[in-house]
Amino acid sequence: MEEQSARGDILETLAERLGKRQVFGEPVRQGDTTLLPVAHVRTGGGRHGHDDGVGIGVDARPVGAFSVSADGKVAWHPAVNVNKIVWGGQLALAAVIVSFAIAFRRKR
Repeated sequence: MEEQSARGDILETLAERLGKRQVFGEPVRQGDTTLLPVAHVRTGGGRHGHDDGVGIGVDARPVGAFSVSADGKVAWHPAVNVNKIVWGGQLALAAVIVSFAIAFRRKR
């Protein structure tokens, strides 16, 4: 019975944290176009042993937005993660530098 109560508490807390606007945000109107932001939401929860330790986590990241024009045309606009682009460029540069260092070291 206690386990069912704990599960109910976890689900109730999770429902409160998620709310009704977690995946689709509030629509934003710009002129004749309405934008509907979209996020990727992951949730998790757990209980530690037989004590009262309960944890719930929510991870949300933007993935893009739908735009709906006045004439009914719908388009998808993906979100751009600039941090991933910069990180990829840094990794590529590091690989080139290491390659050059290895190549010049062997020539000596």
